[in-house]
Amino acid sequence: MKPGVIFQKAAFRLRRQVDIRPVIRKAWWELQGARFGKGTVVSEVSITWPHQVAVGANCILEDDIFFKYDGYWQPGPSIVLGDRVFVGKGCEFNIRCHVEIGSDCLIASNCKFIDHNHEMTAGLGPMHSLLCPEDPIVLENDVWLGVNVIVLKGVTIGEGAIVGASAVVTKSIAPFEIWAGIPARKIGERPRAESARSYETLHH
Repeated sequence: MKPGVIFQKAAFRLRRQVDIRPVIRKAWWELQGARFGKGTVVSEVSITWPHQVAVGANCILEDDIFFKYDGYWQPGPSIVLGDRVFVGKGCEFNIRCHVEIGSDCLIASNCKFIDHNHEMTAGLGPMHSLLCPEDPIVLENDVWLGVNVIVLKGVTIGEGAIVGASAVVTKSIAPFEIWAGIPARKIGERPRAESARSYETLHH
């Protein structure tokens, strides 16, 4: 291995080991009521009501994530992430009701979760003054969302499902299905390993 490559790898590891900013950020948000499990890495995130956010263990939260509880102070948490969840740069949780992300989920950059919308009936006044219907969002375990996916109110995405990049999810998705498009629709299903032995063969 070339000396330059060795140096680059060593510098990368050293930089991560001596960077105490994630530790400080985590402690700062926890002082305000947020909960982060052991081993979770907290980058530069924004949170309106920290007590509304509960994140499990060994998660990775990249930069510019916005945990937005859209409303006045209410008991929490309303934004709940399980263990070993990856959330990419620029994601937004715009929540008035509740969002629950299961363990082992992969959420690519710039995904958005919005659990409410506006009343659309004309003649009732300006839209900003009308009621906002709301309904929880649920991602079960091991869900993968591609970049720029938008998940709207009342949607449940079943275990092991995959949603393609830039999809807008308006309907619930069954486990292990693959969806894409605007609005998102089913385009396939994940292949199933025939047995545990088949799974081991694929991953070793």
